[in-house]
Amino acid sequence: MPKPLSLAFDPIARADELWKQRWGSVPAMAAITSIMRAQQILLSEVDAVVKPYGLTFARYEALVLLTFSKAGELPMSKIGERLMVHPTSVTNTVDRLVKSGLVAKRPNPNDGRGTLASITDKGREVCDAATRDLMAMDFGLGAYDAGECAEIFALLRPLRVAAGDFTEE
Repeated sequence: MPKPLSLAFDPIARADELWKQRWGSVPAMAAITSIMRAQQILLSEVDAVVKPYGLTFARYEALVLLTFSKAGELPMSKIGERLMVHPTSVTNTVDRLVKSGLVAKRPNPNDGRGTLASITDKGREVCDAATRDLMAMDFGLGAYDAGECAEIFALLRPLRVAAGDFTEE
């Protein structure tokens, strides 16, 4: 997909100025607009890297999560909890990974109603290759150094705590 032509001005900064004139200064508006635009940019760049592997970033995250587990498998409910997504999204993601031969599903012997998802050897290979490619492009954050990436993480952490993603230690 070709990149759109660059504007000669920052449209978010312009919107912020117009916002101030109409409704007064609200720094949160420029901040959220910037975050949302950054999310669009990053998702597009990262998805372009994982697409040749038949993945989306959500499917890639599920594979990585499975590689982090000791046995290479997790209950579907645990995947949803860790990735912070709705059970329907987990089912959709895992089912697509199963169709691609990257994950297998089986009944959870410890929970009669639950299902375990386990990464296959092919899934590990794809996950490793996609990870190498993502690391080579700094997950789309090449415009920032390591310190700035840590700063971004730290700046967004209170928002995640306030949303209930986890409790502060």
